[in-house]
Amino acid sequence: MFEVSKAFAEEQDQKDTLAPFREQFYFPQRNGKNAIYFCGNSLGLQPRNVKAAIDQELYDWQQCAVEGYWGAKNPWLYYQQYCSRPLTEILGASQDELSVMNTLTVNLHLMMMSFYRPTKQRFKVLMEAGAFPSDQYAVETQVKLHGLDPAEAIIEVSPRQGEHLIREEDIFRIIEEESSSLALILLGGINYYTGQLFNMQSITDVAHKAGALVGFDLAHVVGNVPVKLHDWKVDFAVWCSYKYLNGGPGAVGGAFVHEKHARNRNQQRLGGWWGNEEATRFKMEKGFEPKSRAEGWQLSTAQVFNMVALKASLELFESAGMAALRDKSIKLTNYLEFLLKHIENINFEIITPKNCKERGAQLSLLFHDRGKDIQQKMTEAGLIVDWREPGVIRISPAPLYNSYGDVFHFYEIIANIDSNA
Repeated sequence: MFEVSKAFAEEQDQKDTLAPFREQFYFPQRNGKNAIYFCGNSLGLQPRNVKAAIDQELYDWQQCAVEGYWGAKNPWLYYQQYCSRPLTEILGASQDELSVMNTLTVNLHLMMMSFYRPTKQRFKVLMEAGAFPSDQYAVETQVKLHGLDPAEAIIEVSPRQGEHLIREEDIFRIIEEESSSLALILLGGINYYTGQLFNMQSITDVAHKAGALVGFDLAHVVGNVPVKLHDWKVDFAVWCSYKYLNGGPGAVGGAFVHEKHARNRNQQRLGGWWGNEEATRFKMEKGFEPKSRAEGWQLSTAQVFNMVALKASLELFESAGMAALRDKSIKLTNYLEFLLKHIENINFEIITPKNCKERGAQLSLLFHDRGKDIQQKMTEAGLIVDWREPGVIRISPAPLYNSYGDVFHFYEIIANIDSNA
C-alpha cells in the first residue's frame, strides 16, 4: 500500500482533496523554508484568516464601542454561538449541549462541581494513571473539597506490568468491582502521553449500568477524532481549542453537557450572569435562573478576542468536513508508522496502539536512552516535534495542514540522524 519514496508521497499529495487547506496556514520558518511541523497536538498553526477576523473585531470596537454587542458585524452578545455551531459536527452534539467558555481546567472544575456529588456510599472517582496533570490536580482538589481523602476516593487504572497501554477489560473490571461505590469516571478521551484513544461509548455504557456518571477530557480528541457525545450518552466533557482546533495560545475552552442534564434547571451548578436565562437577565434581579442548555454553565460574557481565532479556524473545519479530515488523518498516521518501521539508526518503540481505530493523529516514540538528544537533533534539522518526560517524542501530523511530503521529509531527516554523535 505504501512506498518508501518521495515520488509516492508527491503522488498522494496530488490526489489529496484537502491539500489546498495547507495554504491557509502559516508555518514557522527554519533555514529559510517551512519547518516540518508535527506539534499540532500541543499548539496548532495560525490560520491565515485570523488577522482579518481580529481586525474586524478591532474595527467594530473602534466604531461601535458598547453598541458592538448588538451592532457589530458579528454581534458580541452571541459570540460563543459562532463557535459552538461548527462544533456540533465535530463533537456529535446539539448546539444546546455545547458551551464555548473559560479554559479546560476551569470547565473541568465547573463540571465536577455539578456532577461529582459524593455520598457516604458513592464517593469514588476512576481515572487513568498518568493522566494529564491538570486532570490529576482537579480531581485531587475536588475530592478534598468534599472532605475526602484522595488516597481512598481516587482509583487509578494502569497499564499492566511491562505494558504501555491500558486494557479496556481492566477498566470494565474496576467498574464492576467498585460498582456500589463509584460516583464518577473521568478519563482523557485520548491519553496525552501514549496517544491511546479510549472507547468512550463502551465505557459510558458500562459505567451507567453501574450507576456512575461519566466525563471525558477531550483535549487531544476535539478536531482530531470525530465523536458522538450525544448518542453515546456521555454526561459531560471538556476540552481546549489551541491544539487541533488551532484557536491560538491560551484560547477559549469548551464544555459539553448532555441534554438530559442541560435541560434540568435544578442540576447543581455555579451561577453567573451570562448563564442566566436571557429573558430575565437584564432585569438584574435576585435568584439565578439558568438557561435550560449547556450555556447555563457559562459564568461571564463571551471573551471576543479570545474566541475570534477559534471562530476563524472553525470556518476551515466546516469547509473541510470532519469525516474527510479523519480519513486523511488515518492515512497520514499509517504512512508515518510505515516509514518509522524502516528506521534502523535510532532505537525506539512506538507505544501508541497499532490499530488506527484506537488512536488519533499522534504517534508516541519511546526512547529508553538519549531521547532528548535525538529530539534536539530533530529540532536542529528543522523538525518541530514534542518531548514529554521521561522519554517520549510525540509526532502528530495534522490533516488540515500537514502533507504526505511532510511525513516523507521527516523520515528522510531522521533516517540520517547519527544517534551516537
